[in-house]
Amino acid sequence: MKPKQINKVPQQQSGGFHDTESHKQFALALLPLKFDILKQRFFSVNLWKSYCGEGFAAFKLYDSEGNAAERPPQKGDFMRIDIPGPGEPEAKGYDWVEVTDICFQEDHYSESILITCRPSVNPQNRKNSHTAHFYSSRATSTFMIARTPTHLKAAVYGRNETPNFNAGYIDIIRNLMVAAGGMMGISKIQWKKLADGFLDFE
Repeated sequence: MKPKQINKVPQQQSGGFHDTESHKQFALALLPLKFDILKQRFFSVNLWKSYCGEGFAAFKLYDSEGNAAERPPQKGDFMRIDIPGPGEPEAKGYDWVEVTDICFQEDHYSESILITCRPSVNPQNRKNSHTAHFYSSRATSTFMIARTPTHLKAAVYGRNETPNFNAGYIDIIRNLMVAAGGMMGISKIQWKKLADGFLDFE
């Protein structure tokens, strides 16, 4: 199985990958309203866990200086991720990614928004150059929402997922274990919960 070719999603070159998508059909008259709600959810990073229930990672948005932010994400921001289970000891139990791209695409029939993130250092401890994530800095996660004339879509595309060896010894062991689980499909289950949660308007 090959990764999907999606405009603005980084190319798969090595390591693991996943294409995690959810779709939901709506009456034509409801689509604009539902997509507005979906956009609000998509840009409320600090609330992502609330759409997925217990057992899902908690996301927290930080600006480029490492300060907590209560606003839509911007390029150069960071997301702090608290995944279930042991985290990076060097990063106080958290994993970090940097927002490297935000892309808006629209034509007569469809509209999509993509946020691409890459494992990063901990912006609150810049003296430490280690990547504070279980994947290496080559990996990317692209979060996407889209509308067509008939349905809405929420998706997460993972690319170039390899374990992070740019870490302390204990962290390397943890990264190998978590990354292996992720590449075997455990993380896809988490991302599917997020994609489904975005589209659950009940």
